[in-house]
Amino acid sequence: MRTALRALAVTAAALLAATALSPTAQARHEPRAPEEFVALRSVDPTIIQEMRYTTAHTFMGERVDGYRQPVCILTRPAARALHQAQKRLLRQGYSLKVYDCYRPQRAVDHFVRWAKDLDDQAMKGEFYPLVDKSRLFEDGYIAEKSGHSRGSTVDLTLVRLPALPTRPYRPGERLTPCFAPKDERFPDNSVDMGTGYDCFDTLSHTDDPRIQGAQRANRQFLKRTLTEVGFVNLPEEWWHFTHKPELFPDTYFDFPVDRGSVGRH
Repeated sequence: MRTALRALAVTAAALLAATALSPTAQARHEPRAPEEFVALRSVDPTIIQEMRYTTAHTFMGERVDGYRQPVCILTRPAARALHQAQKRLLRQGYSLKVYDCYRPQRAVDHFVRWAKDLDDQAMKGEFYPLVDKSRLFEDGYIAEKSGHSRGSTVDLTLVRLPALPTRPYRPGERLTPCFAPKDERFPDNSVDMGTGYDCFDTLSHTDDPRIQGAQRANRQFLKRTLTEVGFVNLPEEWWHFTHKPELFPDTYFDFPVDRGSVGRH
């Protein structure tokens, strides 16, 4: 009897350990988004989504931790404000296109680990050709916290309609500097903003005086349109906007980017 009970105990312990390590069990214990968060597509399905961090076309050259599905998640006020901006843009023949929305803290931690690995410079030729990787923290390109993790910040651009398809990035392809002329850098169906998205260069500053003509006009058009619905631009990044006032100005969330995080909202 004692031998049988001991065997049962060992079997039960093994089953518990297996359950604790299984992906299903891990997913069950993942944090979920508060009710104030929504999938942008549920508020405005017309906004184009090109969620870069679910792909290898990032400044790290790999998919970012925490990005499980290409879905834009935002606080409800931020999503509704984008909807208002989109309605105005559609009447003028344009659409918004989002690159990144809510960003989990685990993704920011991934950025930090990558930035500290000075030997990993696989994507330097495109995203930071003129920046020494050892200066990414000092120059403000990478930080240990991001406003994106609070849920009201979005990275986005403008697309002239009808939108042309954007070809997928092919890992290992030849890299072109993100500030090269539009017909030379990685193809994007957006209007010409003077640099590509996530370009680590001072040319990405919204009002950099070297950006003139149609490129400057496009940046100002995007900024003006979003300012009118309550967004504030980060001066160092023409693509980066935060809806004010933020619902969670002091909270950095870490639920994963997937539909299940906001599935019942």
